[in-house]
Amino acid sequence: MANLNEEIIYTYKDKAYLNITNKCPCACTFCIRSQKDAIGSAENLWLNHNPSFDEVAKAIDDFDFDGYDEVIFCGYGEPTNSFDVLVKTAKYLREKIGIKLRVNTNGLGNLINDRDITQELCSSVDAVSISLNCSNKEDYLNTVRPRFGIESYDAMLDFAKKCRALTDNVMLSVVDVIGEDEIAKCQKIADSINIPLRVRKFSS
Repeated sequence: MANLNEEIIYTYKDKAYLNITNKCPCACTFCIRSQKDAIGSAENLWLNHNPSFDEVAKAIDDFDFDGYDEVIFCGYGEPTNSFDVLVKTAKYLREKIGIKLRVNTNGLGNLINDRDITQELCSSVDAVSISLNCSNKEDYLNTVRPRFGIESYDAMLDFAKKCRALTDNVMLSVVDVIGEDEIAKCQKIADSINIPLRVRKFSS
């Protein structure tokens, strides 16, 4: 297994990514972590434990951010599963580097943390990207397979709406494997709540 610093920070194209947890309440059928151990510069994104803020800060201190225009909370887990570490890390990055911050999330952070985290999240980062994945509850349950069950889809959309009320820098995303018809339906949902939709290319 790679050393902890390499597990926490990895790069892909011109972005630096923070892998702060492997915990996730979902088991998406297309999730890359079920197919390989890493992406981008990382050798292995499977953490040997959930890193503390001090461990994440050390990884940041040891990393050269020159040439990177954004840091993204996105790894082999759902970032809001380590929400306290996320918030502390965002503050640390803003004070130390002043780089743009984004979080890629499944939008279930309020269920995960059993409270509304949207205000704190949106004030901690510059942009929020939320995985929509499907246009209806049934397909979402079968594709995303969230442990929270049937309430998950509405909770994700509610999370997106709350974030949108707090900041303009919110987007929904889908992966292109869902097909053109489903993407068109997702676009209508995104348009109805005034949030841009990004279609991500599936990586295998």
